[in-house]
Amino acid sequence: MRRQWLTIAFFWLMAIPVLSAQEALTGLAFNNVVRQKFLSNKHLSAFKSSRLPVLLNLPFFDDFTTSRVFPDGHRWVERAVFVNNSFGYLPPDQWVATFDALDSTGNIYGSALSVPFKADRLTSQPLRLDSVFTPVAAKLSPADSVYLSFYYQPQGMGDAPEPGDSLVLAFRVLTGDTVFSHIDSAWVSVNSYLGSPHDTLHPQDTLWAKPPCDTNFYVVNYGTLVWGDSVLFPCDSVFVPGTKWETVWKTPGMTLKAFQKKTGKDFLQVMVPVRRQDCFYKGFQFRFFNYASIANDINPGWQSNVDEWNVDYVYLNAGRSAGDTTFRAIAFSGTHPNFLKHYTEMPYRQYRSDPTNSLIPDFHVYIDNLDRVGHNIHYYYKVSQVNGPFAYGYDGGSCVLKPFYQVGFQNCNSSCGAAQACPPVNSLFSLDYDRDTTSYVIKHFISDSSVSPPLVDSMVYRQAFYNEYAFDDGVPELGYTLEPAGAELAYRFKINVPDTLRAVRIYFNKMKNSSSQFFDLVVWRDNNGKPGEEIYRQRNLKVHWDKGLYPFATYVLDTARLISGTFYVGYQQQNQSLNVGFDTQHDVGKNIFYFAENVWYNTSFKGALLIRPVIGGQEMVTGTGRFHAREEKTLDVYPNPAQSQLRFTARGLVPGTAMEAGVYNLFGQMVSHSVLHRNFLNIRFLSNGMYLLRISSNHRVYSTKFIVKH
Repeated sequence: MRRQWLTIAFFWLMAIPVLSAQEALTGLAFNNVVRQKFLSNKHLSAFKSSRLPVLLNLPFFDDFTTSRVFPDGHRWVERAVFVNNSFGYLPPDQWVATFDALDSTGNIYGSALSVPFKADRLTSQPLRLDSVFTPVAAKLSPADSVYLSFYYQPQGMGDAPEPGDSLVLAFRVLTGDTVFSHIDSAWVSVNSYLGSPHDTLHPQDTLWAKPPCDTNFYVVNYGTLVWGDSVLFPCDSVFVPGTKWETVWKTPGMTLKAFQKKTGKDFLQVMVPVRRQDCFYKGFQFRFFNYASIANDINPGWQSNVDEWNVDYVYLNAGRSAGDTTFRAIAFSGTHPNFLKHYTEMPYRQYRSDPTNSLIPDFHVYIDNLDRVGHNIHYYYKVSQVNGPFAYGYDGGSCVLKPFYQVGFQNCNSSCGAAQACPPVNSLFSLDYDRDTTSYVIKHFISDSSVSPPLVDSMVYRQAFYNEYAFDDGVPELGYTLEPAGAELAYRFKINVPDTLRAVRIYFNKMKNSSSQFFDLVVWRDNNGKPGEEIYRQRNLKVHWDKGLYPFATYVLDTARLISGTFYVGYQQQNQSLNVGFDTQHDVGKNIFYFAENVWYNTSFKGALLIRPVIGGQEMVTGTGRFHAREEKTLDVYPNPAQSQLRFTARGLVPGTAMEAGVYNLFGQMVSHSVLHRNFLNIRFLSNGMYLLRISSNHRVYSTKFIVKH
């Protein structure tokens, strides 16, 4: 769809001063992943080498799991479609090919119009559809029951194609004619044109071809030629069988919701028979392409990527039938699950302060059996700390999973299925007080080793505990914008213990024909679940983009702010409407607010903004890099062990200044919080054991461990 609007002011379109606001979702005018891949000289060289003419034998198969960003050049001619694991909604397995309105450089097509135009295309390399070679060589014909099958889905997690848009499949068929292809050439020695080694051929001499070349051809010599030189002669005109592209299947655009209602499926498999004799030749090709239509030029900001289609499991082979719809495979579907309850990423200190409530008790993983028979699937996962000793695992045991066409994904209705489809988070992450940041690699595995060869699949991701909060996964499927200029946006976060807000990171979408954009960075307190008192404003910041695949821009606060509980970060637009990345994989719409008619409204859209507050930390480490802040200082405490009272000192810690003191146990749980004005702390109520003391004062944080021994 071209744009999705929620209108708050009924008379917005009339000539009334615009003081209200309305929100919209747009596509992306650029694909940074595709652009970065395109700019990679190493990749371009590899791709050019893979584009040498090849003839593939049957079977032809691609589920897009072995390629990233661009399709495999050994199977496909073009690289216009986007291979990814973000835009498909519950595909047969991980990774799909997405058709949209962006070209192979990641930009809107130069030929893009507001009426349907041909956009992406995906063409197979030439195929040997004249013969097969295994198990024995044999000629192919329509009697050999050749079928091309594939799964497709409109919209997915992106923008829905309009009814006038479409996804098309075409075959390259023989016309029965012959057409000129090229002229064969050969190097011929000039010795046969010279009487002796001392003769010379002068410029403007005409040289007629000699057998075996066609004697009707000649060349005009433009240089002096002597004995031993050669001349490139045209020898013969080469004619080849004529071909043309003919549409064999197409479907109109629609929303994913309408598609699911119509088909009863998330992805629909299509079986296309190859029955025409004019397809069975050496060099046959098939091609997918889509028609897309961008918005008109009334508002250039709306001219963005739209009309997505997802394609998966493309399979062409002989000896098939219309009922040959299964594959000998088990697979994970969709994106990885998240172990955190509220966020996709959070600061390590904040996690340690309340680890139990920071994690979900269990999560959902999508497992399917694409075969025609049941498989005894074994599921387990492993968690390993990066550059650290902590690790744990979970074994979900083995369950017989029936074929997908019978039961769908593995479900939680039985104890066995629940152990695999809804496994528990089997342990807390480590509580390492010597680290300010850390991360964990989480690997999920499924297998059926009872068959030969065994069936396996895996899913891997990294759970980060850096110095920032994130609701998103870092990949924007759409863009979020507010109209008009001057509108305000607020994003709600909640921290476990008081800390320091040092920066805000925002992913701004690059829009077509956008000029310099400015905004005010704003922080608010909470007021009964909505933004309240404004506690910080940094004016006239310029929208900019850092380097990388999905480049967040980091805006460091000129004055760090102490925050606690619920707070909001966001911006007020100035001269233009901003466009912020919008992640449709994670729905936290309840935390997104915009200001209209002097009222804060909750968004109507499901998703997460790519806006991340940077909290605390010594050397701030974020998902895409690090930058320095004021360092956390070490406290000197005495006595240690202590019985009833603990005294502390540190350079720069001024007695009489208000200090926030937090005491944490070894599980990271806060057991005491107080505001002090003197350098000692009452610990009579603490049980024997080791604790962590953290003091916040003058935008600095001090910490140390101590022991209580009564």
